[in-house]
Amino acid sequence: MRMAKKAVNLSIDAELLARAKAARLNLSALLEQALSEQVRAEQERRWRQENKSAIEAANGFAEEHGVFGEDYRSF
Repeated sequence: MRMAKKAVNLSIDAELLARAKAARLNLSALLEQALSEQVRAEQERRWRQENKSAIEAANGFAEEHGVFGEDYRSF
């Protein structure tokens, strides 16, 4: 599904912009990709922080009691 695009104004280093234009880079696509990666990384970081205690509790339980089916697995 294609999302609607929104025009934005931003400021970047003039020399960097000139080099990007000379290289015929698609600035919109590059920014969109970089923002997407950063947003995903931040969401993951926040999820890990929000769920840290539950993850630690589950890991502690597994260390103390083992995991389901541990006696039957072949790996």
